[in-house]
Amino acid sequence: MSETKDFLVAHASAAKWQDAAAEIIVSLKNVTAEHRLGFLYVTDDYADSLKDISVFLKQTTGVPHWVGTVGFGICAPATEYFGKAAMAVMIAPIPEDAFRTFNGVTSDVSAVVNNLQEWIGDTPPLIVTHADPRNQNVPEIIEDLSRETNGFLIGGLTASRGAHPQLAEDVAEGEVSGVMMSLEAVPVAAALTQGCSPIGEIHRITSCEQNILIEINGKPALDVFKEDIGEILARDLSKVAGYIFAALPVSGSDTGDYLVRNLTGIDPEQGLLAIGEYVELGDHIMFCRRDHDSAVEDMRRMLGDLRKRAGNAPIRGGLYYSCCARGPNQFGENSEELGLIAEELGDFPLVGFFANGEISNNRLYGYTGVLTLFL
Repeated sequence: MSETKDFLVAHASAAKWQDAAAEIIVSLKNVTAEHRLGFLYVTDDYADSLKDISVFLKQTTGVPHWVGTVGFGICAPATEYFGKAAMAVMIAPIPEDAFRTFNGVTSDVSAVVNNLQEWIGDTPPLIVTHADPRNQNVPEIIEDLSRETNGFLIGGLTASRGAHPQLAEDVAEGEVSGVMMSLEAVPVAAALTQGCSPIGEIHRITSCEQNILIEINGKPALDVFKEDIGEILARDLSKVAGYIFAALPVSGSDTGDYLVRNLTGIDPEQGLLAIGEYVELGDHIMFCRRDHDSAVEDMRRMLGDLRKRAGNAPIRGGLYYSCCARGPNQFGENSEELGLIAEELGDFPLVGFFANGEISNNRLYGYTGVLTLFL
């Protein structure tokens, strides 16, 4: 267990959730009446038991409000649990008037926003968000929540081989839920790191249909793609799977931000490319590659930026949401990704999970890591 400024964290692994939860309770020795909000993340081995776990933790700790979800892996200080049954808990000493949980959003956000409008007031909230990837409305819900509240979203999409539950007081599937926090009462610093680095230039889509790229820069899309990836890969396009991706620059970004999307099809005869996102005529696009070195380099850039922004303020706690294709699949099998955070920022309470899509501000990302520090 780690403890800094009364944020408490504990994590455990066991075949039965009851054994892991019991270990968690033993570690959480300093829970007080000021600890009002708990974060709970479990690997998908415990997916069917998320409700039982949350009820047990609420009863045994006395912490009344809980949010969380399920991941292929979960995050703890300098530790990653991947491919094993595990849970991680962080308890925050945040006053009840400084946060509001929400749940039940499957499409329209107006009911939640109207219900919380008086509490939100003129202060944009931080919105910790968990969502079911099977709900096709999730990208629009994220945009609508951000726009209607002026809030900044962080979080991720549930990742599971079975049930896909989200926890916000109660447990449900198919929805978007989480907790809004007042940034006046809960100061934070948040940043995003990309797992893919651009290759070639930014291009313009000059002909397309839904998610199919027909022409880029007035030339067959596949020709432009081959020019960017180089002669060796262009000779054997079967090698680009899982290595080369499409990247859609974020309009108006002053940091060169971009959304990474999978290549979903290649038609050599017609020179077409299909990607995992609908596009429109005139949209910009570039291509990028996923590799270990670029991911580590950008991770260190993000952590250095957060360290500067935190200044002399102690880091009280943290939330980290990373793509399930990162972690041991990109950084190494010995918790290297979470180890980088500890190496650069020191030891502090932190939890999170490896997601099926990451949420930052008003967008859904892929192959990224989103780190938020409580200051």
